[in-house]
Amino acid sequence: MFDLVVDTHAPPIPDRSAAASLARRFTTRTATVAVVGLGHVGLPLALATARAGFRTVGLDSDARRLALLSAGETPLRHVPGAALRAALLDGGFRTGEDTDLAAADAVLICVPTPLGPDRRPDLSCVEAAAAQAARHLRPGQLVALESTTWPGTTRERVLPLLEATGLRCGRDFFLAYSPEREDPGNPDFGTADIPKVVAGADPVSLRLALMLYSAAVRRAVPVADLETAEAVKLAENVFRAVNIALANELKLVFGAMGIDPWAVTEAAATKPFGYMPFWPGPGPGGHCIPVDPHYLAWRARERGVETRLLDTACAVNDAMPRHVLGRLEEALAVRGRRLAGSRVLVLGVGYKRNHEDARESPGPRLMEMLEAAGAAVAHFDPLVPEIPMLPEHPSLAGRRGIAWSAETLRGFDAALVAADHDGVDYAALADAVPLVVDTRNAFARLGIAGAHIVKA
Repeated sequence: MFDLVVDTHAPPIPDRSAAASLARRFTTRTATVAVVGLGHVGLPLALATARAGFRTVGLDSDARRLALLSAGETPLRHVPGAALRAALLDGGFRTGEDTDLAAADAVLICVPTPLGPDRRPDLSCVEAAAAQAARHLRPGQLVALESTTWPGTTRERVLPLLEATGLRCGRDFFLAYSPEREDPGNPDFGTADIPKVVAGADPVSLRLALMLYSAAVRRAVPVADLETAEAVKLAENVFRAVNIALANELKLVFGAMGIDPWAVTEAAATKPFGYMPFWPGPGPGGHCIPVDPHYLAWRARERGVETRLLDTACAVNDAMPRHVLGRLEEALAVRGRRLAGSRVLVLGVGYKRNHEDARESPGPRLMEMLEAAGAAVAHFDPLVPEIPMLPEHPSLAGRRGIAWSAETLRGFDAALVAADHDGVDYAALADAVPLVVDTRNAFARLGIAGAHIVKA
């Protein structure tokens, strides 16, 4: 639990206003917080507000997830089951339903913002959640959007839905935007440890949002307006996307020169200033890097602005799975085999090390590309025993991974490492499979060498 922080530049709240009553509930920790969307962002946030002393109710469109959470079982590896069960036991957290929004003092919206088939922003989940909040909106509530989106979304899409009720923002209810900054699987930075950027639709909304968030996280960072806060999250993820693209392009350049790009990056990272290591791979995944740059580029095009560097970075990253496939084809050809008809094991469905999130992951994309090329494909991921329904890969849904054994591994002509999870017996893989294509430098890190291990 942290001390309350308010924006000292904001005007005082009138004593008998709806805002004053809400401020008192935030100050005394008697407020009820509703979190809409209990995924990788919403669930950790809900537990953080519960730990701060707020009664917290979680809502989600997935009934199976709600049942699992109510039973004290976490669906996410980075959310400890013990923390969930403790919050359920002491009454700080419970799952709820639509009607619980009416009693909530704060409604925090943490729903996905994916891309549509044409790579345009899809705000259907945000608009549905805002409409859900609007159906139960009452005077004295704070509504905050956390979903990553283009600058202008909160004011142009969420605010009109809420004000269609006849209530007015800044007088009857209050509106904020605070972008999520979760890094699932990172043991050094939990929800409460990451500074929280906060913006309000008006000064009073900002003041109230700061009071709520600063109680749940170590530091709340106010910014001037909603659009600035929305832009902050995009700037953070675009920075990563561009630098990942640079690392991937350098991989191609150095590889053509016979230089190990991972060794270059590792040595360059010893410089204590002016350099930050980004590692090459088979292409970025997850809900941020492959998606967020397109939100910014789309909004920029609406304003008549080109995003040449950003577009190039996206193109470089999008081309990485094709490069990996090419390296596999070349390595097979050297051994007298064709990709068509070869038996290939893809190791890693989750998009990064030690994480089960398969959204926009290069692993499933590589599986489909391999099958389109005529290969017989199987997969193994200790964290994803069965491939979930992925909108971009519906044909893979329900596929189960292989049972790991030396005998099973010997049945493959090649293995392709798409994600380098801990706990995998890489030495056994190298012993059993005649060709290994490593996109993560996993074998070199472990000191496992061999002419049949190819980096890509």
